[in-house]
Amino acid sequence: MMLKISRLTVEHLARSCVTDNPQPRISFQLESNKKNVMLEKAEIQIGNWNIETDSSILIPYTGTALQPFSQYRVMVRAVDNQGEEAQSETIFETGRMKTPWDAEWITDGEYHFKETRVSPRPMTFRKKIPCRKPVKSARLYATAMGIYELQINKEKVGDIYFAPGFTSYRHQLQYQTYDVTQQLGSVNELVAVVAGGWAAGSFTYKRRNRVYAKRQALLCELRITYEDGTQEVIGTDESWEVTLDGNYRAAEFYDGETYDATVHLDAVSWHKAARERLKVHPEILAQYGAPVRAHEVFQPAAVTHAPGGEVIYDFGQNFAGVIRARMRGKEGQRVVFRHAEILMDGELFTKPLRTAKQEAVYICRGKEEIYSPRMTYMGFRYVGVSGIREEDIEMEAIALYSDVGENGDFSCSNELVNRLQNSIRWGARSNFVDIPTDCPQRDERMGWTGDIALFAPVAAYNFDISRFLEKWLRDVKSEQTWGGGIPVTVPLVRVPMQWEIMIPMAVDHWGDVCILAPWAEYRLRGDVGLLRKMYPVMKKYMKACRFWSGLFSFGRHRYIWRLLHHYGDWCAPGTNMWGWMGRGKWTATACMSHSAGSLAQIAGILGEKEDAKYYAELSRCSAEAYRSILMEEDCSVKNEFQTAYVLPLYYQMLYADDRKKTAEHLVRMIRENGYHIGTGFPGTPYILFALADNGYEEDAFKMLMADTCPSWLYEMKAGGTTIWERWDALKEDGTCNTGDKDGTNGMVSFNHFSYGAVGDFLYRRIAGIEILQGGGRQIRIAPLTGGGLTQAQGYVHTAYGKVSSKWEIRDGRIRLEIEVPCGSQCLVKLPGMEKVVGSGQYVFEEEMNRNGRERLF
Repeated sequence: MMLKISRLTVEHLARSCVTDNPQPRISFQLESNKKNVMLEKAEIQIGNWNIETDSSILIPYTGTALQPFSQYRVMVRAVDNQGEEAQSETIFETGRMKTPWDAEWITDGEYHFKETRVSPRPMTFRKKIPCRKPVKSARLYATAMGIYELQINKEKVGDIYFAPGFTSYRHQLQYQTYDVTQQLGSVNELVAVVAGGWAAGSFTYKRRNRVYAKRQALLCELRITYEDGTQEVIGTDESWEVTLDGNYRAAEFYDGETYDATVHLDAVSWHKAARERLKVHPEILAQYGAPVRAHEVFQPAAVTHAPGGEVIYDFGQNFAGVIRARMRGKEGQRVVFRHAEILMDGELFTKPLRTAKQEAVYICRGKEEIYSPRMTYMGFRYVGVSGIREEDIEMEAIALYSDVGENGDFSCSNELVNRLQNSIRWGARSNFVDIPTDCPQRDERMGWTGDIALFAPVAAYNFDISRFLEKWLRDVKSEQTWGGGIPVTVPLVRVPMQWEIMIPMAVDHWGDVCILAPWAEYRLRGDVGLLRKMYPVMKKYMKACRFWSGLFSFGRHRYIWRLLHHYGDWCAPGTNMWGWMGRGKWTATACMSHSAGSLAQIAGILGEKEDAKYYAELSRCSAEAYRSILMEEDCSVKNEFQTAYVLPLYYQMLYADDRKKTAEHLVRMIRENGYHIGTGFPGTPYILFALADNGYEEDAFKMLMADTCPSWLYEMKAGGTTIWERWDALKEDGTCNTGDKDGTNGMVSFNHFSYGAVGDFLYRRIAGIEILQGGGRQIRIAPLTGGGLTQAQGYVHTAYGKVSSKWEIRDGRIRLEIEVPCGSQCLVKLPGMEKVVGSGQYVFEEEMNRNGRERLF
């Protein structure tokens, strides 16, 4: 291999891109077996348009207007700084590009759904479609208010779950494009099932329904091109038929679904569909997010019998997904599948689900049959089955999550830490179900902003979240309130009597997602366009933060953000909800300083020089207010808590002497607490950095390696396979902390990704891979050793390609192997060595520093 283009994407997709973006963005990566390779120039051609560039990241098409329903070929020719040349090409397709629909929204006009706290009956639509001439190509464009499944001639269309996906339906709605050329015959029947989903179904912990629509509705258009060049368009209208008596008797994300296989669609009562007038009017766009698809398949790790009679299948991994069962039943036989994350006394423990049933019911048709839910998903490890003999069923389970491709991984010589890394990844997969949810099992599954704000850097290392995050941030932008605040859940579902969700204000760390998430994505992927798109949102949000901190205040107190609602040190062990929220002025003031500092950097990248100065000054003033008002003269904090020291340390809010004193207070607290974690959501991602980066590397490792409650590795020793919402979700005595008496309404989840933010430390310190310049143009590899580790390795794909680090300690020497992608420069630091290298693979070996630890970062 000399030079090659290893990856070529349009709109972040290497294949199957269908877009309505009039300026689709092209990216590519280079590979070479030579060292110090940089891109000299590249030529990109699409039709009659071509451009010469020295960039490989998200180059927008700027030619003449793209035509709808068309295919375009992208050709890239790249030349490196050593004269080598490489070429590659791909194809993308345009969608409707604002072409008016030759179709109407349809519904069951006879169905007037008025019940509360439950979901509507699924609707089944059908249309007979003859094709009297040979078909050259056929595309099906579809969307819904609700979630839909399509079949042509009893064969499923596409492989997506929960289309059209969850967006801020008041503002935007996705449609999907399906190539159905091979599915059409001379006589065809198109069937669509539409359940309530997020639009009309029961949703949020208040079980509110009909949030965006009074009932389900379908919009669908089939465009056929025949071999003779003629075209035909068949769209939804009143000639379609509809019934409520289809196979799906019930469908909901929380309660599950009921599927009756004895129903024959030809035998049920049908009537004409009716036009529907929507109560919202979103812009309808070709799918721009990462759709939910089936991924890993799990076989049972164990099968037991519960005292209550259920057969319990343990799949060995907590995750979000569905079962798939092969059964031999009798006609009308009712088989029930119940789901839970843990067992208590051999039974499914469902109390943490609150009102969610997480139950799938299948009514057999009377022969060997396969069933897997399509209109719901569950968060579970265990499934209890009743209504069928054990010998008449074979079980497996399928993980469902958005198409976020693998982007990085970490491992080391400590198996419990490896299990932690695996749990971090599964916690993210489980909660990346079209939006970043808080949990996949109970009656919630909402887009809580604080979780992803703090987890975004780890998410970007582990997964390619570009389309997933970009889609959700579009909703963040749409849902920003008139006052600049960001709702604590996005898309926003207004919950009656929940004032903290309704008030148009800013909430520290939760609202700051509009800055922190785009910034994390930019650092790894180099997406300046995302920063520019979100920049007005960031400024408006920061203005809101500044307003609330300064209201009714004078002097430095104008920078202490204490007013109104804050979640504070959410879920910190040893206190309750009121205790967490009572720490809000510390978390909020520190957060304002940090976000202002990040925004100053973003403004600088975007060329907004005056803004950069303003936000840098705001960051400084907030930091000084924190130091002078919220800390004592010796940098201690009254009624101290770990997060109060962690945030100013990690956010670099202190001068050198104060930083030293603050670190001493933090390490004292941690040692006195037996190296147990004491932080909530805001402090947890940063506590190990606050120690290691301030001279307490071994204390950081001792905290990481602690394995009694509360700690990360305690969860692993207790059998956790995902990250928990509470550090003591499962207590050391084997009971579950359901939070019944701490004001949280029974809030406990065994699959909450937020505390998995510790993965950032695994990548950036232990593996040592630090991104210094957006997209990975400049990186640093400086492994941190300790904690008894003898080996560690990690890799991550940046915008330029793969960065990897692998080190091993043997006989008092450290051996480091690294890989640097084309176009990047890397600062390598080991004890006694510092070197800058270009792209390529390298091996370094140095003697470990025996006279004290040398600063590597």
